[in-house]
Amino acid sequence: MRLSGSVLGIVLAWLLLAACSGEPAGPSGSDPFDGTVRIGATFSETGKFSVEGKDTRQGYDTWLTWVNEVYGGIRVEDQRYRAEIVYYDDESDADTAGRLTQRLLDDDRVDFLLGPYSSGLTTGTSAIAEANDVLMVEGSGGSDALFERGFRNLFYVATIASDYTRSGIEALAARGARTAVVAHEDTLFATAVAQGAVRHLEDNGIEVLAVDAYPEGIQDVSAIMTKSRDLDPDVFVGGGHYNDAVLFVSSAAEVGFEPGGMLITVGPSNPRLVEELGRDVDGVLGPTQWEPSMAYEGLYFGSAADYADYYESLWGEAPVYQAASATAAALALHLAIEAAGSTDTGAVRAALRALSADTFYGPISFDERGVNVSKPMGTIQVQDGEIVVVAPDAAATAVLQYPSSDGG
Repeated sequence: MRLSGSVLGIVLAWLLLAACSGEPAGPSGSDPFDGTVRIGATFSETGKFSVEGKDTRQGYDTWLTWVNEVYGGIRVEDQRYRAEIVYYDDESDADTAGRLTQRLLDDDRVDFLLGPYSSGLTTGTSAIAEANDVLMVEGSGGSDALFERGFRNLFYVATIASDYTRSGIEALAARGARTAVVAHEDTLFATAVAQGAVRHLEDNGIEVLAVDAYPEGIQDVSAIMTKSRDLDPDVFVGGGHYNDAVLFVSSAAEVGFEPGGMLITVGPSNPRLVEELGRDVDGVLGPTQWEPSMAYEGLYFGSAADYADYYESLWGEAPVYQAASATAAALALHLAIEAAGSTDTGAVRAALRALSADTFYGPISFDERGVNVSKPMGTIQVQDGEIVVVAPDAAATAVLQYPSSDGG
């Protein structure tokens, strides 16, 4: 494995830290670990979330490789524990995810859980975790409804769904947008995003001309895009997942819908969408939980850019925010175990509630619901094939183009 200069610097820093503390920096010769912390996760290797599922697993495995091989294991008082993650493919299906989560608890006897991708899958799996009094830390189930159930054992490191579009809408309003339409998949996450978007649009003086919900798994959104075209809004807001972004952008091009701005929840921040759709995605905006260019840093993994370098050294591709969210979820669990000095559920839960950490992913601290309330949501825009951060102003690396170069 070849390491970039910045990644090598992180490795050397940890080696120096371990040498100064007299503790092992990682596996060498005989096994230096005193035990194992066993973690379980389902992920979508197949099915409609397979793109995001791959990123999620690679994010978890980035932490796993780092914590065992670079950091030297999870510190539990004066001992170091090897981290292990047991995975199953949930096939992007909620029932399968629930069944496999129960298997992780009953058969694999995992100590903790990391979340699957999507709010729909997290709904059932987190209920199983709660019923079995097992902690689940996650970065991909952001529906507000998940955190209105009074659960004690679910913790979310990312920005909640209702605020996904906030910084983008504020930036569009500041540049003169006055009307909008909203279309969203009729699922927990996308509905929460859409409801939040409507609130943020109205709060910023943008009139909502229509809100359309469509069934999960839809393959043709041309009727929605034709209706949107005829309403002639300044802004189109689309809520769904990666496949929905493909449909929105492709269908808009087919029906000649060119709003001044398109803000789509999942997809625009992923380089795969640019590769798949080419010039059609230029000017499109999307929320992002994290980008390598953001000015976040912490003791673990270094800066956002350092993390990106380390991730790319492992996987041969740059990380998207879903991967970074997964790594941050695993890191939060790791930090709580160390703060607790124990793998006891109650002790680690208390440590998660007290956690306040600056990380490569941004600040992490949880409110009484288990939601990270410290990290703001960013917004990117595709400009000439490049994905750049345009909001909020403190994180921006480029000026938002509105109306977009291809828009109205």
